[in-house]
Amino acid sequence: MLAVASPRWHRLLVVSFALLTVAGCATAPETGRRQVLLIDSAQEAQLGLQSFQKIKRDTPVSRDRQANAQLQSVGRRIASVVNIPHADWEFVLFESDEPNAFALPGGKIGVNTGILPITQTEAGLATVIAHEIAHVSARHGAERMSQDLLVQVGGTALTAALGSQSSVTRDLAMQAYGVGTEVGVMLPYSRTQELEADRVGLLYMARAGFDPNEAVGFWERFQAENRGSGTGAPAFLSTHPLDDARIAQIQRFLAQAIAEYQAARR
Repeated sequence: MLAVASPRWHRLLVVSFALLTVAGCATAPETGRRQVLLIDSAQEAQLGLQSFQKIKRDTPVSRDRQANAQLQSVGRRIASVVNIPHADWEFVLFESDEPNAFALPGGKIGVNTGILPITQTEAGLATVIAHEIAHVSARHGAERMSQDLLVQVGGTALTAALGSQSSVTRDLAMQAYGVGTEVGVMLPYSRTQELEADRVGLLYMARAGFDPNEAVGFWERFQAENRGSGTGAPAFLSTHPLDDARIAQIQRFLAQAIAEYQAARR
């Protein structure tokens, strides 16, 4: 049986979490979701720049002129409807068969050539780019780093609280803590961020003049690709929501996005 943490360490853990949470409370744009952000936006952008530079050194960049031109056009158009401090927008097409795209803090967006057969159209590409820009605007990178910091604080407090226990007990406790925080905290937060980026990205592409109805088509094609490749994990072990959940959410917010799209076209 694991020993109960002493009142002293219990108080320390509670106070540490309370101070960190109060210090970094923020609100996600568009959705109003409460966040804990313990990293300032300038530092976050610098970390994003450093990571993006390394990726560009390690991954071939596509020389496809037409695809690059479309990426720049769509990316700049969507970036123009958002206002993000410290964002230095950069859109890079990487030569990779993996159907993927990613965002880093500070406005660094990478798109793999492997996703282009799924985007198919300019609006399909806009769905992907708007989703990634939404990650940047919601500061999901800083939020994940902040979550990691909170988990580390909890782990440090737990280690100290178990200092008098046997090494076996300490190891079991830390393993349980690691699994618990991953499955119970980090993965759900990642899925929350993905769904939030879908929802906000839908609004961004609409405001930039791209038909949000096309987002449904893209995610249906992406779903077909996933089924064909046999990829996927149980929802509770996946960093991304299941495709059905994504499509259902997009359909729920489609009316709002269409109104934004129509207003942008007037």
